[in-house]
Amino acid sequence: MEKVINYLTGFFGGLGKIMMAILPVTILWYVLTGGEVWGMDVVTNLTALVNNFATSGFTGLIVLVMLATFFVGKE
Repeated sequence: MEKVINYLTGFFGGLGKIMMAILPVTILWYVLTGGEVWGMDVVTNLTALVNNFATSGFTGLIVLVMLATFFVGKE
């Protein structure tokens, strides 16, 4: 069972690293061309996400801190 958990953790960790590497490229593509990437308007979606955190008050701040600690500090 431990091998399965380690395998899944490694898989999803690698998938997360790939997605975090693709995100800046999609933002740069949108800024340079003004076109959508894979049918998504990346900058608009990120703006909406940040606005949701901002309008949620203290709860949004707590969620933002939790997300930041999830992505920062893992090596």
